[in-house]
Amino acid sequence: MNDYIFLQHYWWFLISLLGGLLVLLLFVQGGQSLLFTLGKNENEQKMLVNSTGRKWEFTFTTLVTFGGAFFASFPLFYSTSFGGAYWVWLLILLCFVLQAVSYEFQSKKGNLLGKKTYQIFLIINGIVGPVLIGAAVGTFFNGAEFVVNKAQLTDIGMPIISTWANPLHGLEAAFVVWNLLLGLAVFFLSRVLAILYFINNINDDVVKERCRKRLPIEAILFLVFFLTFFVRLLIAEGFAVDPVTGEVFMEKYKYFNNFVQMPVIGVILLIGVVLVLLGIAKPLIWKSTKGIWFSGTGVVLTVLALLLCAGWNNTAYYPSLTNLQSSLTISNSCSSPFTLKVMTYVSFFIPFVLAYIFYAWRSIDLHKITKKEMEGDEQEVY
Repeated sequence: MNDYIFLQHYWWFLISLLGGLLVLLLFVQGGQSLLFTLGKNENEQKMLVNSTGRKWEFTFTTLVTFGGAFFASFPLFYSTSFGGAYWVWLLILLCFVLQAVSYEFQSKKGNLLGKKTYQIFLIINGIVGPVLIGAAVGTFFNGAEFVVNKAQLTDIGMPIISTWANPLHGLEAAFVVWNLLLGLAVFFLSRVLAILYFINNINDDVVKERCRKRLPIEAILFLVFFLTFFVRLLIAEGFAVDPVTGEVFMEKYKYFNNFVQMPVIGVILLIGVVLVLLGIAKPLIWKSTKGIWFSGTGVVLTVLALLLCAGWNNTAYYPSLTNLQSSLTISNSCSSPFTLKVMTYVSFFIPFVLAYIFYAWRSIDLHKITKKEMEGDEQEVY
């Protein structure tokens, strides 16, 4: 039994880590949304598009891996959210399809829509994608409208465990103020990370200076939305779980209590926030190009801490606003002990995969993007 509990917590940790990596890699979307803001002519826009275009597969792969890990380790969440709140997930998927098509065809000769149309598709992905992902994650703290009835699995006519109680099927999340605040925080964070990445990846003084001027604006907007969401999270009621009976109930200051009762998670959050701020300060104060590595690491740690706070310490990570006892926890929504154990052995290969990603990333970024490269054909130019 103790092993099973450990595996549940272990896999929620991996899910949280993947979530942190996904938010970091959304700098690609942030860069797309800044295409016409930072790029004032065709050559500058081409440098920006190529800077993000050589990394978009990492973001898409991480998103798919995030969903696949959820499906394997917490299948009841997958069937409830992906099966019930399907409109929000379909829109997110559509945004990423537009992105893939845009990078593939925008510079192809004879494309019917024209390059400008595909660039607009990239901007749509850059805006809508992060906002919807942030709003969807916001439901981990603010709840969603669904009902879970496991007994219905025996109903031959309709063996559906989870049903959605709202005709919008997930889109309502974007209209909840606190979810939208997190969505906007993720959006502006993606733009901050994109600017830091451009400063590091593009060897052009004009673009770098424009990035430095834009960075404080995006950083302030991110901090306003994130701090508003976070302060409210600390003072709001949370969805607690009785570890003996499994009953879900409302607890005052639940998420604040989680950080207090799990001080290591609180320290991780604090370190993450400090690193994010340090990364933002580096190009502004010290004219450094390394800010993306500090802020990027800080983002992973901050998101990791927030998601661990949402699922650990007897907390319902996917609360139901329709029926409180239908809320999902890491214990009532996870796979069988055998499945989790087999998957744990597979997860031991993750460090090797990360090492390969690091190698591939370093190889791609070995040479900085320049105007001269955009005029040549030595590498793939979008």
